[in-house]
Amino acid sequence: MFKRLFVFLLFIAAGAAQAGIDIRHWKLDNGARVYFVESRSIPMIDVNVDFDAGHRRDPSGKAGLASITNVLLARGLRQATLPDGRSEPAMSEAEISNAIADVAAQRGGGAGYDRAGLAIRTLSSSEERERALHMLARLLSQPSFPDDLLQRDKARTVAAIRESLTQPGAIGSKAFWRLAYGSHPYGAESTVESISGLVRDDLMQFHRRHYVANQAVISIIGDLSRDEADAMARELTKRLPQGEPLPALPAVTPPLAADERIPHPASQSHITVGLPALSRDDPDFFALTVGNYVLGGGGFVSRLTREVREKRGLAYSAYSYFNPMAQEGPFMAGLQTRKDQSDEALTVMRDTLAAYLRDGPTDAELKAAKDNLIGGFALRIDNNRKILDNIASIGFYGLPLDYLDTWTDKVAKVSVADIRAAFRRKLAVDRMVTVIVGAEPVRP
Repeated sequence: MFKRLFVFLLFIAAGAAQAGIDIRHWKLDNGARVYFVESRSIPMIDVNVDFDAGHRRDPSGKAGLASITNVLLARGLRQATLPDGRSEPAMSEAEISNAIADVAAQRGGGAGYDRAGLAIRTLSSSEERERALHMLARLLSQPSFPDDLLQRDKARTVAAIRESLTQPGAIGSKAFWRLAYGSHPYGAESTVESISGLVRDDLMQFHRRHYVANQAVISIIGDLSRDEADAMARELTKRLPQGEPLPALPAVTPPLAADERIPHPASQSHITVGLPALSRDDPDFFALTVGNYVLGGGGFVSRLTREVREKRGLAYSAYSYFNPMAQEGPFMAGLQTRKDQSDEALTVMRDTLAAYLRDGPTDAELKAAKDNLIGGFALRIDNNRKILDNIASIGFYGLPLDYLDTWTDKVAKVSVADIRAAFRRKLAVDRMVTVIVGAEPVRP
């Protein structure tokens, strides 16, 4: 019975995917960009508001400011007077939480490398919707950044950083981004010192600079009309100021090959190799997506896992992936293995990468990858939250509005030659950085 139900649900999801997702887009007078999908299946509305306020906008020496600013948006609200003379009261962290809970809404958000913002899920009934949106609008525009809670969150963040410095995975990740990106903002990691040095004025300036109407990207899906979505977007941004154009960030410079070995008492070595490779709007995106499924993105059916695990038993699994961002995000491949096998496992991984760059996938591997990616696409958009995440990415990165409708067709058109050419353009084994955490020292 459960199996038949699961198959039925997959059929329904696949039908919805094939029917297409009608994304409507417009721009408000204040410069905010709106992306909207009408979905009447449930009486809910999901809203996401993003800004170019991610980690890459952290000032030099203040890594972590974007994250701390985003966290503090919901710690308190200042008293404010609207243009029509109405006053909005100050609110504490507890009062904010209670106000959102009172209308059964759920708040989300966060800061990534490129973007930061807030999200809310609310019932579509007018009273609950209006109260939830009013709170979201105030959180975006009127945070008070209370200093006592700033000190509390700084202490929490510092404790988390110190804890991460004991974990081989986190140590390896920090080292990889530093080696791969050098002085570029993508390579800056939060430290005890950078977080400890932040003061309330840093948060206020960052918020004033980046959380502005003309840089807002508003994504909406749910039980409402286009006119209602437009009114919602105007409500969310009417309190936000206009901002100046943000400065262009430096180009990502290809790294010099580097091999860093970091001692660690863990029983296994954590090995990571890679380099900056893919921006979100790169025309090679689909060739690299399909090709990487064969190389290391397909789990136990991938080339790396077959060579590392099945043929040699050097690791339980191995992986590879592309992380496309506004500028060239990284290609990363990795595994965990016994310390005394580190060099052997690294050699196998490099040889597998080199062979794949030379020959690409076989016809059988390509067909299997396409079948899996196309067959699983419906699960990428089988609820409103997943669709909203996709809409937000389309809006922030300026992808075509029919991106989701054409996704499977573009995957289907990828050829072995496309993959081979794309991988050769983006990757070179002799330019990759390598980090091994926990490896035995190299003997002279």
